[in-house]
Amino acid sequence: MNAETETQRQQAVARLGGGISQRVAAWREVLLDARAEVEALAGPATEVIDCKGATLLPGFVESHLHLVLGGAELAHLQLTHADGEAALARAFRAFAAEHPDRPLLMAQGGHYAMLDHPMNRHDLDAIIADRPIAITAHDHHTVWANTAALTAAGLLHGAAMPHGHEVVMGPDGTATGELREFEAFAPVIALGGEARLNLGIATGGEPSPWPTVAEQAIDRAKVARGLAHAARHGITAMVNMDGNRYTLDLLRGLQKEGGLTARVKVPFHYKPHMELSELDRADAMTRDFDDEWLSCRFVKMFMDGVVDSRTAYMLNDYPGHRGHRAEPLFAPERFNEIATEIDRRGMQIAVHAIGDGAVRTTIDGYEAAQRTNGKRDSRHRIEHIELIDRADVPRLGQLGITASVQPPHAPGAMDFALFPTLDVIGRGRWNDAYLCRDLAEAGAHLAFASDWPVTDISVMRGIGAALTRPTYEGAADQRVPLLDVLRAYTAGGAWAAHMDRITGTLRPGLAADIVVLGGDIEAARPEEVAGMGIAMTVAGGRVTHRD
Repeated sequence: MNAETETQRQQAVARLGGGISQRVAAWREVLLDARAEVEALAGPATEVIDCKGATLLPGFVESHLHLVLGGAELAHLQLTHADGEAALARAFRAFAAEHPDRPLLMAQGGHYAMLDHPMNRHDLDAIIADRPIAITAHDHHTVWANTAALTAAGLLHGAAMPHGHEVVMGPDGTATGELREFEAFAPVIALGGEARLNLGIATGGEPSPWPTVAEQAIDRAKVARGLAHAARHGITAMVNMDGNRYTLDLLRGLQKEGGLTARVKVPFHYKPHMELSELDRADAMTRDFDDEWLSCRFVKMFMDGVVDSRTAYMLNDYPGHRGHRAEPLFAPERFNEIATEIDRRGMQIAVHAIGDGAVRTTIDGYEAAQRTNGKRDSRHRIEHIELIDRADVPRLGQLGITASVQPPHAPGAMDFALFPTLDVIGRGRWNDAYLCRDLAEAGAHLAFASDWPVTDISVMRGIGAALTRPTYEGAADQRVPLLDVLRAYTAGGAWAAHMDRITGTLRPGLAADIVVLGGDIEAARPEEVAGMGIAMTVAGGRVTHRD
């Protein structure tokens, strides 16, 4: 062992403490040294792992997910690939028999073409009428509920909603069963006892009254299930894209118990009704949660909805819907003001922007912040970018904006069908939809993710989707090379989350966040990658998953 390596080891031991730290230091500080030098660090209790030729990578960074919601939804009915009235009825009735006491039978993974007509409450009544049931769309921006659920939630005869959230009403003056956006369907979610966990995405507020010790334990268990699910897929760091202080408190509780198995960044969710003074809450969250495992220091906002429900804000009318292009949730001038203030406070901004109008409004706001505050290492992000005007593509790189995109979201790439989404966008815009390679080649920084539970959390399936996604008629091929895909799921994600001084690459001085794949990914054909498993996940030197 050379003197430099011994110094690194001693520094790591001093920093990490005694006992297991000797072993962790070998991983953390000298992992990439010559084999003989690493082996010399092994003691009697050291576990030596032979990867047998499998690919070893930095732990995956899941750049956009909803950990708390996903953990809770693992206990819901999963409807992925269930189409048609008969399939829905079989699934719901079996689930109802298994859970006779649940106040709400909630299903996940619905899509907008499950039936041969727009789904309504009467369709769900035909399946089960005497118990509240509901289906969440795969994009999590629409819920369909039966009459019993609407009645119990107080929505059957409509309800006043904030701008951009809607209880869709029928010609008879009653709700159709379609609930658009988070605050519209929050009362239905509450029937299942998960209102507290929904606040981080629905309102950005805190539970009141504050949950009891027993209630917090119930919620922590759901978050723990989500973390374990992530570990099984090689994830060692993640950016939770909804949140409040309660979310951070739940994670802090797990951290104190030794159950925080990934590094988690949680935002303050800024809603359109809030005043700038609410950002003081974000400052407090940033101050009180700021270590290598749990942090805030960023603000999440929604600029629009989604394509399939035509709530994504577009620069032009939706095909076949003259005069309709949706509206931004934040007026441009107001967003400029908010973005400038968040940036002035030294925090990062992440904005959900799917339509090309929402993307442009967000870029303009980031540009306004930079113009007022000067250029800094902000790493502001745009989440999704499912449609972008070609004039805006180079602006991402020019302004240092991260394109946080989800390979599984592209229609036809994984679980989402080509249609109706591509029809809603319109053939004339397919060349501007779900860009990836074009963004990277124009200088945008890429960070990849699943948006779980919107899609399967599996990183391997996400990598497969990025490598094998279809090219739409008249559009350019948006696949990117394997090494660029891997970077977007590791170092790129770490950089985008300001975690690159902790994780994302394998080099001396960084954390022992590692994933061992179930094979050699460079030797696999692109279509084989999605089926490759995860042999081991290591976070901070601790094995969090072993196949």
